[in-house]
Amino acid sequence: AYLIYSVNQSPYMTDVNVARQQPVPFSHKHHVTDAGIDCRFCHAMVEKSPYAGVPTTHVCMTCHSKLWVNSSMLEPVRASATTNTSLEWTRVNALPDFVYFDHSIHVKKGIGCTTCHGPIGEMPLTWRANTLYMRWCIDCHNHPEQNVRPRDLVYKADYVPPPDQITMGRRLVKEYHIKDARQLTDCYTCHR
Repeated sequence: AYLIYSVNQSPYMTDVNVARQQPVPFSHKHHVTDAGIDCRFCHAMVEKSPYAGVPTTHVCMTCHSKLWVNSSMLEPVRASATTNTSLEWTRVNALPDFVYFDHSIHVKKGIGCTTCHGPIGEMPLTWRANTLYMRWCIDCHNHPEQNVRPRDLVYKADYVPPPDQITMGRRLVKEYHIKDARQLTDCYTCHR
């Protein structure tokens, strides 16, 4: 049983810590940490939609029509703009179709990007930081005080929970009207 569990949790099965091949080797480290670009610039739907959204070529070209215009690495972006054909990004954090996940409600409740996506600001290539298996989500839904943060720090890529995270978390759970664990772990919350 332990062997089966170990294989099931391995990067081979979960893709955790495995960078995914993309049409352009996009670096969150460069764009977020080095250049200071806010998550919402590229993931514009994150506050309004279940989906964070993948940036359109137009968003990329906002900067790259002036910066790195002759870079061979960005040729797929320029070709996409010229042909008006979307880049086909490989999903890194894909949930099964039977799981309902809404980015906007998590953001509104003070759950930061790095809670699920890991140290995104340190990733030169993007990888899945957590399994996103049901038991991983349930742990957070059972104990949201461990992860909830002030809303103005949701997009802070280098956020470090304070020493009083649990005390602050309990206060924010009340302030943000986060439901109790019984409601958060009800099957219908994620399976509709």
